Amino acid sequence: MKVSVIVPAAGKSKRFGGEEKKIFAKIAGQCVFLRTLELFINREDVCQVILVVGKDDIDTIKTNYGDTLNKMNVEMVIGGATRTESVRNALVKVNDQADFVCVHDAVRPCVSQLWIDKVFEAADKYGSAILAHPIHETVKKVGKDNEIIQTVRRDDLWQAQTPQVFRKEILMRAYQNASGSADDDAALVEAIGEKVIIVPGDPRNIKITTREDLELAKAVIDTLPKPGIENSTSPIEEISDKIEDKFH
Repeated sequence: MKVSVIVPAAGKSKRFGGEEKKIFAKIAGQCVFLRTLELFINREDVCQVILVVGKDDIDTIKTNYGDTLNKMNVEMVIGGATRTESVRNALVKVNDQADFVCVHDAVRPCVSQLWIDKVFEAADKYGSAILAHPIHETVKKVGKDNEIIQTVRRDDLWQAQTPQVFRKEILMRAYQNASGSADDDAALVEAIGEKVIIVPGDPRNIKITTREDLELAKAVIDTLPKPGIENSTSPIEEISDKIEDKFH
């Protein structure tokens, strides 16, 4: 299994607030996007890492991080107006050595190598796999004026995460058939009738969208399970379980 990893980092950071984009925010002194890239650059099953950056950010990244990216052997591609366009631009650069493509958000630095191992193994076995986490809280569908329209059954609902990993020809075909944008790559693969397997993830795999997300990421990044340590229970889940036990 040889994997080309695409890391979209061309978002506008509208919900993050302030002048600094979220990819440049720091956790323990290091930019979020660099922490994310480090998840993949030393893996033996990864043959290529492509960072997709916004046109407005390319000069800043080259000036401030160009040497670091060169040492990491990370390639850069200019993104598009949407996430779908950005990934499509990167797919053109995927090398012939890769037989799988992994797409992982640049603003998800809190991922354990154990979770990456599991989603890679599932993709190798089934062709397509993503990390996801079951939704435990009550979900409401809301209409105008924030009026509740419906309480949605959550039994079969999962919150999609990344990495999302696909056999290369499947993802290429999905993008060739895509007529518009999609919320994630799995949606495009589903649209061509291919099966996508869920690999249970972890609530610590946070997508940094707001300042509050950044603070949470700082708090959990050192708690991630490490290879060789069997107990990989999330402290967030442990706290939730204790609260539930207390009131039941």
